[in-house]
Amino acid sequence: MSKNWRRFEVTVPLQFNDGNPIPDEWIGKATREIAEQFGGAAFETQKIVGYWRHGGKWYLDTSVRIVVDLPESPKNRGWMKEFKARLKDQLQQLEIWMVSYRIEIE
Repeated sequence: MSKNWRRFEVTVPLQFNDGNPIPDEWIGKATREIAEQFGGAAFETQKIVGYWRHGGKWYLDTSVRIVVDLPESPKNRGWMKEFKARLKDQLQQLEIWMVSYRIEIE
């Protein structure tokens, strides 16, 4: 097993920026796409509520999170960045928040 691992957390909104709901199956499809690429992924059902401002307008988001742990590599990191760009486009978002950090698996 690789010694260098990275966790990616993708915060996925449950609404389009206009407030209309994103179909549940779209979020399931996004989770499955990661799982198919890397052999597994987790979907956190706890809702995350956030406020943010863009162009002088305030937005209220309710989101969920997709989590995947991957061996550290430029290829894996590149795939996740491309996934984020595709998801951002598909969900018509101004931004999709994705964080990653090093982890140790015992």
